[in-house]
Amino acid sequence: LSGAAPASKPGKASASAKINWNATVTRTAQGTHILGNPAAKLKLTQFVSYTCSHCAHFEEEADAPLRTAYVARGQAAVEVRHFVRDPVDLTVTLLTNCGAPARFFLNHAAFMRSQSKWIGPLASPTAAQRERWSSGTFPQRMKAIARDFGFYPIMATRGYTASAVDACLANEALAERLAADTDLAQRTLRVTGT
Repeated sequence: LSGAAPASKPGKASASAKINWNATVTRTAQGTHILGNPAAKLKLTQFVSYTCSHCAHFEEEADAPLRTAYVARGQAAVEVRHFVRDPVDLTVTLLTNCGAPARFFLNHAAFMRSQSKWIGPLASPTAAQRERWSSGTFPQRMKAIARDFGFYPIMATRGYTASAVDACLANEALAERLAADTDLAQRTLRVTGT
């Protein structure tokens, strides 16, 4: 064909075909998420709680250097495992897992980086809030927490409709798996915190 670019040689990747490891997200068989080259020799596993201030601080301080120095080059992969500590944490965890795996790390960052803005009601909830968070069906409790903490607007900035958020908050099967994963981490890996 005239004007066609020459075919590249097998086994040689062109610069334009280089993998963007910072945009590569893999969901494991256990349902956790890995950012970067899943075959990288260096693997960092984070046990994350969204109501943990140290986890939020780690996200703010370490995410960019990790991505720039290691993940981008395919030298490291970062795996996020959930360590659910309370109902608010569970609610956020359901929301970070909302949508396709490729959306996970952006959802994760949205909640971690804004934690100081939404965490307030956890420290001193009203009696009415405590009642809403512990009464009713599972979806009702999760929606009440999401409303009281302002999670619907956070998800809206990520492109999620209220009905999509409600569907994710109703995922009781995922909530049960997350509780089992937390229990397993405590029993078998001796994880005592985040």
